[in-house]
Order: sequence, then C-alpha cells, then structure tokens
Amino acid sequence: MATSQLEMAQNGSMQQWTFEEVDAKLKDIMKNIYLRASEAAAEFGEPTNLVLGANIAGFRKVADAMIDQGAV
Repeated sequence: MATSQLEMAQNGSMQQWTFEEVDAKLKDIMKNIYLRASEAAAEFGEPTNLVLGANIAGFRKVADAMIDQGAV
C-alpha cells in the first residue's frame, strides 16, 4: 500500500524518483508506522503487542479524519 501511494504521488507530481529515493521514503513510512503502533501499544499497557498498537493507531487516524471532516 505504501509503495502504491508513493507511485501515485510520483505520477501526480510528474517526477521520477530513483530507487534510492523511493527506498528512503518507504523506510521513513515504515519507521513512522512502527513508532505509532509501538507508542499506542505502550499507552495501553501492552508495549510488545504491535498488532494491538497498530489497530489502535489506525482507528485513531480514521476517527481523527472523520472529526476533521465533520462526519462525527
């Protein structure tokens, strides 16, 4: 999914990125996903449960977007 988003961003901006640029962007995305999941898991008392943390972080992201758009 992240790679697909990078491809769409690249196409939309009419740019060509090198493999190294794409790899660096993907590593940054994956690092941020891990950090958000890890922080959420720790917040809920399960610091090693990245599945729980990822679900919580994902839910919060969707909920925040809905609030920002006035859906709730």
